[in-house]
Amino acid sequence: MYTTPPLTVNAKITFLLDEGSRGPSTRDGQERRWQWLEEGANFVGRDTVECKGVRWRDVSLTLRRNGVAVVNDGDVAAVVDVQELWWLWCQSYCMFVVSLSSLVELVRSNSVLKHSILFFNLFKADMAHAINLTSSIGLVNNGQFKGSDKTKTAATMLCSLRSTPMRMRGFSGLRGANALDMMVQKTSDTLQSKVAAAVTSIKRGRKSRMTPRAMFERFTEKAIKVIMLAQEEARRLGHNFVGTEQILLGLIGEGTGIAAKVLKSMGINLKDARVEVEKIIGRGSGFVAVEIPFTPRAKRVLELSLEEARQLGHNYIGSEHLLLGLLREGEGVAARVLENLGADPSNIRTQAKAVGAGVGGGSSGNKMPTLEEYGTNLTKLAEEGKLDPVVGRQDQIERVTQILGRRTKNNPCLIGEPGVGKTAIAEGLAQRIANGDVPETIEGKKVITLDMGLLVAGTKYRGEFEERLKKLMEEIKQSDEIILFIDEVHTLIGAGAAEGAIDAANILKPALARGELQCIGATTLDEYRKHIEKDPALERRFQPVKVPEPTVDETIQILKGLRERYEIHHKLRYTDESLVAAAQLSYQYISGKIDYKLEMIQFIFQSLSDRFLPDKAIDLVDEAGSRVRLRHAQLPEEARELEKELRQLTKEKNEAVRGQDFEKAGELRDREMDLKAQISALIDKNKEMSKAESEAGDVGPTVTEVDIQHIVSSWTGIPVEKVSTDESDRLLKMEETLHTRVIGQDEAVKAISRAIRRARVGLKNPNRPIASFIFSGPTGVGKSELAKSLAAYYFGSEEAMIRLDMSEFMERHTVSKLIGSPPGYVGYTEGGQLTEAVRRRPYTVVLFDEIEKAHPDVFNMMLQILEDGRLTDSKGRTVDFKNTLLIMTSNVGSSVIEKGGRRIGFDLDYDEKDSSYNRIKSLVTEELKQYFRPEFLNRLDEMIVFRQLTKLEVKEIADIMLKEVFERLKGKEIELQVTERFRDRVVDEGYNPSYGARPLRRAIMRLLEDSMAEKMLARDIKEGDSVIVDVDSDGNVIVLNGSSGAPPEPSPEPVVV
Repeated sequence: MYTTPPLTVNAKITFLLDEGSRGPSTRDGQERRWQWLEEGANFVGRDTVECKGVRWRDVSLTLRRNGVAVVNDGDVAAVVDVQELWWLWCQSYCMFVVSLSSLVELVRSNSVLKHSILFFNLFKADMAHAINLTSSIGLVNNGQFKGSDKTKTAATMLCSLRSTPMRMRGFSGLRGANALDMMVQKTSDTLQSKVAAAVTSIKRGRKSRMTPRAMFERFTEKAIKVIMLAQEEARRLGHNFVGTEQILLGLIGEGTGIAAKVLKSMGINLKDARVEVEKIIGRGSGFVAVEIPFTPRAKRVLELSLEEARQLGHNYIGSEHLLLGLLREGEGVAARVLENLGADPSNIRTQAKAVGAGVGGGSSGNKMPTLEEYGTNLTKLAEEGKLDPVVGRQDQIERVTQILGRRTKNNPCLIGEPGVGKTAIAEGLAQRIANGDVPETIEGKKVITLDMGLLVAGTKYRGEFEERLKKLMEEIKQSDEIILFIDEVHTLIGAGAAEGAIDAANILKPALARGELQCIGATTLDEYRKHIEKDPALERRFQPVKVPEPTVDETIQILKGLRERYEIHHKLRYTDESLVAAAQLSYQYISGKIDYKLEMIQFIFQSLSDRFLPDKAIDLVDEAGSRVRLRHAQLPEEARELEKELRQLTKEKNEAVRGQDFEKAGELRDREMDLKAQISALIDKNKEMSKAESEAGDVGPTVTEVDIQHIVSSWTGIPVEKVSTDESDRLLKMEETLHTRVIGQDEAVKAISRAIRRARVGLKNPNRPIASFIFSGPTGVGKSELAKSLAAYYFGSEEAMIRLDMSEFMERHTVSKLIGSPPGYVGYTEGGQLTEAVRRRPYTVVLFDEIEKAHPDVFNMMLQILEDGRLTDSKGRTVDFKNTLLIMTSNVGSSVIEKGGRRIGFDLDYDEKDSSYNRIKSLVTEELKQYFRPEFLNRLDEMIVFRQLTKLEVKEIADIMLKEVFERLKGKEIELQVTERFRDRVVDEGYNPSYGARPLRRAIMRLLEDSMAEKMLARDIKEGDSVIVDVDSDGNVIVLNGSSGAPPEPSPEPVVV
């Protein structure tokens, strides 16, 4: 906001000499310099005068005649470029237009150094203006004027100004902060936006926008430079406006653009043009306003330049368009100047149009500039050998060729899943045309793929997109040799449709129906149904060509055809086995694109979209090549270890030097030199080996089947590599490991272990889940705990388990939550709880807890999971369950087990041949058959009956639970021991055959945790204490601190943690 300056000033003013100039050195000369000041101004030193109550008018006259000065009122310092004398007042302080040309002098002036932070921050905050900016390389690179804050020190900002100056002339009329942004951010968008901000007029202190900002966003950098030079010429001539003559001078002075070259060819130079302008309008008064407005005629020139650009089909405004607009206006001073210089405007216009059309359309004489700009010639790329070979797809290519040979509606539409090779078919057609292997109906034609995004980009105004598309259609009709390929053809619907306008599809419909435009479209099945089928008029103009997913054998042939391209790119070779493995493993394991990250030991998978052959197999091959090449390029393992040791030695040496322990530093230096020599020797040896391999004809490293397996495992988390010796031992001892958490229940543990071993060695049915079990037994005997133990042991974490409480699916309408709500219902977009969880984590344990509580419709839905290993969700997507292990727990048969449990529970030597156990198992199985349908039970791998827990097993479980308490207290630095009497008391309290181990947890909580909590709150037990828990003769629990007394009976060593 511009306000009226104060009437007087109280400040110290220091005169700074401009670069290359020296003022008078005598005191008389210094005093004469300030002769415009009246009383109140005292000369206090060299080039400095102190003003007290001096009128601002006198100060301005003085400064105006003396170039650059520093004004310092004790709180604020400002550099003043008084060649133009612009004022900005803020908080009653005097801020002046800034010129950086003499800031080196300012750095040397210690009296103002302390004010630099405030000064520069005010400058960045747009509280000052810039006229003739001179920055420095250090200033730009330092970035002080880009988001600098008040915490930056003055020294940091000013030291950067000591580098070699880099003059940035011609920023007159721009705000200071904007001008600095131009120096720092040299993108065209920034420059254009700043020029738009500059084109304003000031009428009686009020700003009004004179030219639309959007116009300047389309200016090229050279056109922007022309506008800047025009403003500079206006200031040089002392004019308070920018007219057509200044624009002409800017066009000539720019020097490198098309307009400058055309004018130069006519013999017009800047010097002669300036002379003619001065003859016609003369020089101004010399005092130029803050903002220099454009005259109405000059604004008309800018508008005409936009029209000229549109007529030439250009989406930008360059210097040639400004020249054409200047000539088209024809009545300003610029026209008289050209006439006086002997130039023929019509000749200039002809040359500018010819050169401009050639530049905008690519090359002079190009008949299809729009197609060249927005399309890519696939036939030309095929002739140059830049397209990947197309293997197979002969039937689809022939079908496309047949449709293109029709008289009308000759527009094939390739429909297929993403990644099956729709674009490759269009490329295959282009290759056939390039080789001449096509019928005469399409011989010699060009397949051009259209970039719809590029076609729509930049069309801000109504009619621009339609105009582009019409030009494109006209070029295709006139050429009669263009086959247009539009990938993602469904984007035509709605493209470019603004309010009251029509979209691209409706514009193309007539031409598509009449056969004037041959177009190949490509889209997915979902997008075809969603967009094209809903528009019958558009659908009938396209002839669908279905592109199925290739088989594994066809994919192997495709990979072999692409092998050479990927070997050249990665500089290695692929074995045949690796290509076969890529096709087979991608088909078997990669049903979706899986992204994962490792948090501690937990894999988190996210299935993003369905993947299809050959795309997923090609991705496997590509990434495996990248991995092998990266591994081959790295230093040997030994050299990497030595480098790690070297970095540590260097750090220790630097520490010794800082501590002035030079003897130790010398020893470390010698060791450092030895390590460097060893590393250098290893590197040389590695290079020699690589050279020897190259001389022997080896093209480099080799991608094997193992590398493909590693990539599949890293994508999915499924172990597909061959079983190592360590893993074999681990799998053989799986029962032993699971029994550390699950006490008893040998039948269930053995059944789980057998299923995992079958799956790991690849003997399981590939079309079914890893295994499916139903665990039946009373509550609290370890059914859910076994599922958790399996997830933690083999799948990496307890979190690698999907748990569904089937009591939540008791109602009929809740069944849809498993696969997702139907279309039109709330939650449709969220997917199903089961299907989405498996899509995100395809290799996991799925636990259906208390399956008997689910609605019967749930069992109908699970039939296809158990038999075929797949389930279709509400969106029609197939979810793969082939790498899941399904466990269903049930309490059905608990009453039968409880009745016969006494004999089984205390018979410690039973096995599956035991008649009592088999009798109980058969009874439970009969009860399961009464509850579940036969087709459901018949699809399960095994029905496992859990026994009731014996008292001895409960005692072992008590030890496990007590250890968990010990671990929690250990984290608080408290060591806990319990006596044998306390353990027996816990078992007695917690043993209940009907409820399993759950009462045991409640007993530990009541007898141990509650007692410990009271003692800790009473500060009887503190960190670092050793605590012993015992039971007295009356059965009461006592907690003893180890430092105050000895226990009557210390617990056995294994109990103490």
